[in-house]
Amino acid sequence: MTDTGAILIADLTIGYRRRGAKVVAAGLNASIPEGELTCLVGRNGVGKSTLLRTLSALQPPLDGRIVLQGRPLGDYSVGELSRTVGVVLTERTVLTNLTAREIVGFGRNPYLGFWGRLSRGDHAIVDEAVTMVGIGPLADRMIQTLSDGERQKVMIARALAQQTPVILLDEPTAFLDFPSKVETMHLLRRLVRETGKTIFLSTHDIELALQMAGRLCLMRENELLVGTLESLSTDGTMQGFFSDRGITFDPERRTYLM
Repeated sequence: MTDTGAILIADLTIGYRRRGAKVVAAGLNASIPEGELTCLVGRNGVGKSTLLRTLSALQPPLDGRIVLQGRPLGDYSVGELSRTVGVVLTERTVLTNLTAREIVGFGRNPYLGFWGRLSRGDHAIVDEAVTMVGIGPLADRMIQTLSDGERQKVMIARALAQQTPVILLDEPTAFLDFPSKVETMHLLRRLVRETGKTIFLSTHDIELALQMAGRLCLMRENELLVGTLESLSTDGTMQGFFSDRGITFDPERRTYLM
């Protein structure tokens, strides 16, 4: 496999080192394209969250290689990594008594000096991120007063303020009602189009992924398959992906039938 794409995954083993290694998935290979919205889908327990946490260096790989923006992940310092990858995790934010704008401002932390104060330029970047995700009217409200969908927009704005070329999101539509799920996916697709960033996210909302993603990354046991919906449909991958669950894929309508 050549070192192409925003993220290269080569012979990767992921899991946990707890009283010996617990392997979640092994032998993973994929190239995540640059400047696209790629959705990672697969059944529960296959290792999607573990993969994203490994790619973001929140936990170490058990074996194999990760190349980020053409450079081995292990070669990055903490500061360099925080200026290269923004991360939005599944967990609801536990922050309170902070405004939405203040939380977006945390995205500037990798660039702050010793005193940790936002400059005029930092404030301008925060304002731009707030505008891009459409939370201007919410910016001065306390985070605990916002809905789940509004909070998710705040966390996405924080990642934008971090000004990283790559953003990883673990289940960004979890906990959201259906209209908020659709709105969030539309937002992410628009951000890719407007900023050229690489956005790689995991989701259980496969129908939304089919409609919104530029690329799909299908994860099954010890395997990653990356391609467009068209290419994965043409070669039969989509038809067989959930076939053992009695779920069939309609290649004409490009949707799964229950």
